[in-house]
Amino acid sequence: MVRCLRLGHIICEPRRPCPCDVFREQGLCPCAGERPDPVDLANLRLTNLVRNAGCASKIAPADLEAVLSRLPPVNDARVLSGLAAADDAAVYRLADDVCLVQTVDVFTPCVDDPTLFGRICAANCLSDVYAMGGEPRTALSLLAFPAETLHGEVMYRMLAGAMETLAAAGVALIGGHSIKDEEIKLGFAITGVIDPAVARALDQPGVGDLLVLTKPLGTGILTFAQQVGRPHPAGLAAAAESMARLNRGAAEAMREAGASGCTDITGFGLFGHLIRMLRQHGLTASVTADALPAFDGVIEALRNDVIPGALERNREFVGADLEIQPGVDPARVNLGLDAQTSGGLLIAVPPDRLERLQRGLEDRGCHVSVIGRMAGRSSGRIIVTAGGAGETPAAVPTSRTSTELARPTERPTISHTMEPTSNPDAHQPGCCADAFATASPPASAARSQTAFSDLMRAVQGAGVLDVRTKELILFSLVVASRCAPCFAAHYQKALAMGLTPAQLDEAAWCAIAMGGAPVKMFYQESLEAARKPGAMGA
Repeated sequence: MVRCLRLGHIICEPRRPCPCDVFREQGLCPCAGERPDPVDLANLRLTNLVRNAGCASKIAPADLEAVLSRLPPVNDARVLSGLAAADDAAVYRLADDVCLVQTVDVFTPCVDDPTLFGRICAANCLSDVYAMGGEPRTALSLLAFPAETLHGEVMYRMLAGAMETLAAAGVALIGGHSIKDEEIKLGFAITGVIDPAVARALDQPGVGDLLVLTKPLGTGILTFAQQVGRPHPAGLAAAAESMARLNRGAAEAMREAGASGCTDITGFGLFGHLIRMLRQHGLTASVTADALPAFDGVIEALRNDVIPGALERNREFVGADLEIQPGVDPARVNLGLDAQTSGGLLIAVPPDRLERLQRGLEDRGCHVSVIGRMAGRSSGRIIVTAGGAGETPAAVPTSRTSTELARPTERPTISHTMEPTSNPDAHQPGCCADAFATASPPASAARSQTAFSDLMRAVQGAGVLDVRTKELILFSLVVASRCAPCFAAHYQKALAMGLTPAQLDEAAWCAIAMGGAPVKMFYQESLEAARKPGAMGA
C-alpha cells in the first residue's frame, strides 16, 4: 500500500486513487495480496451487486443491430447460418452430413443464490443450440468476477451449479477464461453438432403455421421487482425453477413433430425474437395477448408500473412493426416485450402437426401455450389481438402444398383429431341432421339414408341409458366431430327434450378436454350462431 500512497493511485487499477474504496470500506489492500473474508451465503444478494439482472444486462437490440448491420459480410459457403441470418446459433458445415452449431452467451446474475445462477446460466446458453435443432457437446466458460471484493466461494458455487446442468445435458466443460470486473458476469461458449437436414427443416416457417411457447413469461419483471423492493416470492420461485430447466425436452418434441421453425426467448423478449424470425422469412404473425402465459405476480407488477428499462429497449427494437389492436391489455403487450432469461422455445408448427407437438411436450413435462399463428406475408409484422381469457388461436388451413410440408426427418403420423369439412356449414349425405328431417331422402340414396335414420333412432332410444343421457353423449360427440349441421340438429333437439344450456355446456367441455382449442373454437362459434334471433328455427 505504501507504493500506492506514494503514487496517489492504486497499482491494481490506476484510474482510482489510493486509498481505494475496498480499503476504505473493508480495510483490505488488494495490491498487497489481501483477500475478502468468507461471506454469509444465506444473506448474499447477487442481484443487488449488478445494475441490470440477467439478460436485461445485454445491449439494446436496436443498438446492437445498428452496429452489426455495418460489418462486412462473411462470404464462406460453409457458413449455413451466421450474422446475416440473425439466428440463435451459427451453423458451419464440416461435411455433407454433419455441421457444427455454435453459440455464446454471457449475462449478470438474475437470482441471488450462486449455485442456482450457475444452473440458470448454463441452461440459457445451451438453449440456442436446442432452438436450432442441434445437440450440444462441449462448453467453454466466460467469467467476470470482483475477486478483490467478493470471496472465491461465490465463484466456486456458480461454476459448480453450471457444471451440474452441463452434465445433465451431456455437455463437457473443457476450459474457459476469466477476468476481474466490478460486476459478476458468467457465460458459456457452446459447441454442438447438427444434421443439415434438421437445420433446413427448422428454417421453413410459413403462412398458417401455429406458434407454440414452452415456458411462461415475466422473468425480467420479477427480477426487477425484487431489485426495487416489490418482490413476488411465489412467482419468482416458479420463474427460477423454469429458468434452470433445460429446453432439451422441448427441442426433442419439436424435431419429432416436424416443426417448421424455432427460436428461444431470451433478452429481446417474445416480440423481439419473434420479429427477427418474421423479418428473416417475410411473414406476419397474429398473437393473442390473453393467450400469453405469465408467472404469478407478473401482470399485477406490470399494472403497478414495475417496468424494467430492458422492456423499453425491446419496444424500440420492434418499433412500428408491432400493431396493437383495440381492447388489448397494455400489461399483456409489456409482457411480450419483457427481457427473458433462459426462456422457453417459440416453435412454429403446421396445424396438422400441432397435436403431435403438444403430446410430445406434455410427455416431457414441458409447458404448452398456443399463442398465435403466421397470418400472412409482409416484411415482418406482429399483430396483437385481445382474444378471450385463456383462449388459444384455432388451427387454420395452410396454403402450402403437401410437397412444401414434407420434412426430411419426418416419419408418417396419424392425427387423432377429426378435421372439419372445407365448408363446415355444407350438408354432407348421411349427416345425422337428416335423421331428424321430416322430408324423404333423395331416391338415389333412399335405402342407405333410411337405414341410417333407423340406426340413429335406435341408438337414441331408451335402453340401459335413458334418452336424455344418450342425447348429452351424442351432443358431446357432435361437438368433438365439429359438424355444424349436426350441431344445429342436436342442439335444437336437446332443448326440446328439456335439457338445459348448462347441461349442454358441461357435455361440450368433455369434448373440448379431448379435442383442445379447435373444438373449443367450433363450439363457441356454433353456440353463438344457435343463439342468434331466428337461428335454427328458434
